[in-house]
Amino acid sequence: MGNFVITIARQYGSGGHTIGEMLAEKLGVPFYDKEIIRMASDESGIAVDLFGKVEGGERVKSSLFGGSKTGLYKGELIPPDRKDFISDENIFNYQAKVVKDIADKTPAIIVGRCVNYIFKDRPDTLRVFVHAPWDFRVKRSEGKVAGSRDDIEKFLIKDDKRKMEYYRRFAGGDWMDATNYDLCLNSGKLGYEKCVDMIIAQMEIMKNK
Repeated sequence: MGNFVITIARQYGSGGHTIGEMLAEKLGVPFYDKEIIRMASDESGIAVDLFGKVEGGERVKSSLFGGSKTGLYKGELIPPDRKDFISDENIFNYQAKVVKDIADKTPAIIVGRCVNYIFKDRPDTLRVFVHAPWDFRVKRSEGKVAGSRDDIEKFLIKDDKRKMEYYRRFAGGDWMDATNYDLCLNSGKLGYEKCVDMIIAQMEIMKNK
């Protein structure tokens, strides 16, 4: 068996990032989230702010989000001598390379960036989606998102849309489709500790098969 990796996709305000950190601490394994952007920038030489713009949806054209079932990611890197070296596609490709390199070296918890899709055929992977009721997400976003409840709700709607478009663009599917994951957890109902325990229990079941 190779290094066991747990990927976590999550709705903003669901606590998925926190659950990932708690899980990493409990298992004694590395945790990766935004560090992947810096690592991919270092690996490629592409400016780190371009990675952030692709992830934030600033460079992605909405016209590219058709009903295609095939994402852009093909697992190949575009060489520096080609004009599309700093394309959105290649920026995603380098992030994918980084997470694959991580998985080759160590067990890990990896959050976001369509890693569940990148590792869809990797056997030693548990792909988790963390979601929560709307009011729970709004409440947990207070203090992190500036403004009134209305401002927070607008932010959550925008962030959900951004993640759906990002996933459709690079993975060619529906970010919230449960069939893209091995385990879906309602953190608002279960609580963070229970989510961590359930992920570990499922991980042990998969490792012992």
